[in-house]
Amino acid sequence: MATLSTNKVLILGGGLIGLSLAHALAKKGKSVEVLSRRRHEAAGFVAAGMLAPHAEGLEGNLLELGQASQRLIPNWVKTIEEDSGINCGLRNCGIVVPFLNIENRKQYPTAYLGDPLTKYELNQEVPGIDSKWKTGLLFKQDGQIDNRRRLMRALEKACVELGVNFQEGSEVLKIISQKDVFKGVVIQTAEGQIEKIRAKEAILSSGAWSQNLCKEVPIFPVKGQMFSIQGPKDALKRIIFGPGVYLVPREDGLIVVGATSERNAGFKEGLTPIGQSQLQEGINSLLPIASNWPHMERWWGFRPCSPDEAPIIGISSLKGLWLATGHHRNGVLLAAITSDLLTKLICKETLEIEETNLLRAFRWNRFNQIN
Repeated sequence: MATLSTNKVLILGGGLIGLSLAHALAKKGKSVEVLSRRRHEAAGFVAAGMLAPHAEGLEGNLLELGQASQRLIPNWVKTIEEDSGINCGLRNCGIVVPFLNIENRKQYPTAYLGDPLTKYELNQEVPGIDSKWKTGLLFKQDGQIDNRRRLMRALEKACVELGVNFQEGSEVLKIISQKDVFKGVVIQTAEGQIEKIRAKEAILSSGAWSQNLCKEVPIFPVKGQMFSIQGPKDALKRIIFGPGVYLVPREDGLIVVGATSERNAGFKEGLTPIGQSQLQEGINSLLPIASNWPHMERWWGFRPCSPDEAPIIGISSLKGLWLATGHHRNGVLLAAITSDLLTKLICKETLEIEETNLLRAFRWNRFNQIN
């Protein structure tokens, strides 16, 4: 086994969170190396790109984290676009959440943060919505980014421009530690060689696969299936976030439809008739006029989920190993705040009280401690 040494910060996982961290650290002058088995399988490539802390009804610390990230996103995206030369498709398009009755609307966790819609107003916001939906909430502050076609590619290019090194096709097999101190990793390269990389710092951002490397991180996969349809341009101006399904319209008329939530699927790959039927039924229920719009692409992915469906961010039990995983269905929304907080920690920058409190709320050992 060949042994290599590096002064770089190792990023264990090349998905959206890993790339965001690599970019942020490189901007601070850190030398960074990304170790990624298959970047295309990352959740960042398969998500719909909603920026929706309010429309998704987040609560408590998770809502606060989402709102903090949402405030960072415009400048975060601007920096990525400047470094890459690629437009990321950020749009403050607003999101509509429909309801069958006013009582259901009032009970929504973030109802107080949205604009209530009458049936007439709902029909104006979403022409063609099924008649059974009697009211709704409009969250003007929420929006989307084209993560699948633009943001991920922009981050890749921005990282390369800043000198980030990539080992694509390299699988991290093991984390090496000694006396509670991180010492490096063992990898299998794309060519099948087993190598040991000695390093002082690394960030675990391996998504749904994180527990394979760090048993203390209680992450498990939640499979999600999606597809896209091509509608007429401007046929749908708002995102529709319905129960069990959502429709996210891009500027060119492409509509991303998602997503199933399969907690018992493990890492079983592939589409299923049940999953695809569930999504189609969701379209029929929300926007019947879209039922016959042509399908363009179908895909699946694995969300990294923790027991409370919130991320794990910050220190680990090993000195030198940092954690950024478990973002579940909010990885795109939370990438900006995750990279910001961890970069400040790693670069030993002063944190605001609010930032310290957020890191405490999403620490790795919160599941076995009394708060």
